[in-house]
Amino acid sequence: MVDGLIGIKVGMTQLFDESGTVIPVTVIKAGPCVVVQKKLKDRDGYEAVQLGLVEFIKPSRVNKPRDGHFKKAGVPPCRILREFKYGNDEESLKVGDQILVGQVFKQNDQVDVLGTSKGRGFAGFMKRHNFGGGRASHGSMFHRAPGSIGASAFPSRVYPGMKGAGHMGDVNVTVRKLSVVRVQDEENLLLVKGAVPGRNGGYVMIKKT
Repeated sequence: MVDGLIGIKVGMTQLFDESGTVIPVTVIKAGPCVVVQKKLKDRDGYEAVQLGLVEFIKPSRVNKPRDGHFKKAGVPPCRILREFKYGNDEESLKVGDQILVGQVFKQNDQVDVLGTSKGRGFAGFMKRHNFGGGRASHGSMFHRAPGSIGASAFPSRVYPGMKGAGHMGDVNVTVRKLSVVRVQDEENLLLVKGAVPGRNGGYVMIKKT
């Protein structure tokens, strides 16, 4: 079986365990996913399986090359395609097979969740890099300014990689070793302990650690 699935972040809630302890969890609609293509060692140079998240998509939103890719596999168009590794029993996976969350994950599994963080736009260096800023005392005129950023005569430029204001967020983020608290097969829901990157409704990849 594959080592992960594509999912959609639903949001956060909380559960109570047997002792009454509150567990913050993120609800992920994991799958169902369909096998669109199998990558083979002798043909592609590596072994993997390409999965597509089963969700409604207008046929007009699919270009012709990708539409032919789906027709060849005999599966409906998918908005999101991702590749995952699969186990030694590769004959059990065939193109067109549907994979459910209960077939991949179970309670107490350790998973890594990959997603795109929320975009914060143009942010100052204090918010972006957690700088302390200047003194807030009376008479100070240095609060949230960046201060000196380079020398004068030499090197007469700013070194690359200097921490400063700029675009923040909207990057790929991986949160590792989250515990699976519950798997609800009927609704294709996966509840993992803790927070995962991205907005509600954003796409994520869930892989076994």
